[in-house]
Amino acid sequence: MTGSPPLPESIAATLEAEARALGFELVGIAPAETLSDDLAAYLQRVAEGRLRGMDWLNEDRVIAFEPARLVEDAQSVIVLGMSYHFPPSEEKATGPTGRIARYARGRDYHHTIRPKLRRLAARLAELAGRPVRARLFVDSGPLAERAFARAAGIGWIGKNTLLLNRRLGSWLVLAAIVSDVPLPSGRPLATNCGACDRCLRACPTDAFVAPYVLDATRCISYLTIEHRGAIPAELRPAMGDWVFGCDVCQDVCPVNRKAIPASVPDFAPRPGLGDHTALLPLLALDQAAFDERFRGSAIRRAKREGFARNVAIALGNSGDPAAIPALARALREDPSPVVRGAAAWALGQIGGDVARAALTAAEDSDPAVQAEIAAALAHDATRNAVTVA
Repeated sequence: MTGSPPLPESIAATLEAEARALGFELVGIAPAETLSDDLAAYLQRVAEGRLRGMDWLNEDRVIAFEPARLVEDAQSVIVLGMSYHFPPSEEKATGPTGRIARYARGRDYHHTIRPKLRRLAARLAELAGRPVRARLFVDSGPLAERAFARAAGIGWIGKNTLLLNRRLGSWLVLAAIVSDVPLPSGRPLATNCGACDRCLRACPTDAFVAPYVLDATRCISYLTIEHRGAIPAELRPAMGDWVFGCDVCQDVCPVNRKAIPASVPDFAPRPGLGDHTALLPLLALDQAAFDERFRGSAIRRAKREGFARNVAIALGNSGDPAAIPALARALREDPSPVVRGAAAWALGQIGGDVARAALTAAEDSDPAVQAEIAAALAHDATRNAVTVA
């Protein structure tokens, strides 16, 4: 950094007004300086294995906290926030249902925000009166947006590790522009969560090791979106009916009670996606149908295999015998051994004569699926023995 004096505040104010006109409710500016404390905490999480399974989160990603390594002569980080908060839909579905995290119920926020960022970056160059060096980030590049949002003063980090804002709560997505344009910076807020620990106590999988420390490998959002392959059996019951993401720690947060609704129509829930999403049709989707059903949706991040796996687990947790025919079909016919294994587990959770018959009749050459079938039958037998006793 060259330490150039910041441009007049009027330029920053103009940029903020134009960002708000584009739909960003939050705008803040942080200096493009290394966030040493955040970097140290991140490296500790990596060393402890808390980010295991997300290969891109490793020691090489220290640049996420060092803007000068992202943009030559970086001077400022413009951080922007946009609410995706739409009240839960009252739409009901027949049969067993599951839940999808609110941010994923509408259009993929990456597609919505990127064009707006490009327009804002172009406007920044106009205001600066020169070509600028800049990089744009929408939760997909090596930048710690939450840490810089805190540094810019647009929110504070809650005990659930999410950014909290008085008006938007944590129902927000972040974006940023790192540039060589010097701008007046904000300051971190003194606000914190006080003695409240509702989010920590509410987590179904006990993913919080301590306040502000998340073991991502136990987080339902990680398990249903980023985790590839079979989900550890001991965590499946705690996943409940979540099939993509999880909002539990946000739902219980007092700050979110007064969060303003989203102003961007793109984030409105698509029909059939919400707190009561019909699961049986989703388990039957093949690759082409999955791609078509979730075109332009963040749900594609889980891939068809991961999403069908999640649906099967949610069906098992439902305990609803109505799910047995669909699970039996998946066990027989699904091309993915991961999905077939999840279906076997789910049949074992539901239990009963029909589920047991489907498990017994299953013939599968994959050793992992065979193990799932054996475990499901053993679980069912143990339950029957306890019932008889």
